[in-house]
Amino acid sequence: MTIYLDSAIISEAQTAKELGWVKGITTNPTLLSKTDLPVETTLKELAKLTDGPVYYQLISSQLDEMVKEGRKAFEIIGHQTVLKIPATIVGFQAVTRLSPEITCSVTAIYSPAQAAVAKEAGAKYAIAYVNRATKLLGDGIALVREMASILANSNTEILAASIKSPEEAAASLQAGAHHLTLPLSMLQAMATNQLSLQTVEDFNKNGRGISY
Repeated sequence: MTIYLDSAIISEAQTAKELGWVKGITTNPTLLSKTDLPVETTLKELAKLTDGPVYYQLISSQLDEMVKEGRKAFEIIGHQTVLKIPATIVGFQAVTRLSPEITCSVTAIYSPAQAAVAKEAGAKYAIAYVNRATKLLGDGIALVREMASILANSNTEILAASIKSPEEAAASLQAGAHHLTLPLSMLQAMATNQLSLQTVEDFNKNGRGISY
């Protein structure tokens, strides 16, 4: 299992790095629009702040342009690149073209059938927008579970995105997701529980430890 930061804000990436257990960064066009830096600069800076993958989502809609954009992203990010390619007919074609040379993920999957196509096209990751799928389909966790059944014993792993609570994050993993990507606030929320804080306070109130 791997947990990623879902952000293109450099300061948030720095904070995530300091947490120590966040292993990569995912971006999308909306997140990249939230910084005033040029996209190329943002991607290079993000790559410096993690030893793990940096996900970049293609915005081109024509096959040849998608291939060119994907290769340009690889020139910018380097070996850390994971391309996010939309789950469309043309997108799957682009995965087939690009996956032999660049690690690819298929994003915005809303059916287990699309997960099957992602696998056959050569995608390393299949991305499900869990909370958004719940709003649109009724049960995003069920989508993850169905995708996990389709992708069992394959080389394609499920990345759960659009997570709005620690409970939804845990449920996604229980349903078969291999990885999570979360905004900084949700990463912090996952590591925090009021009962844990109260327990630590109780131990420390009358306890003893090493002096230094």
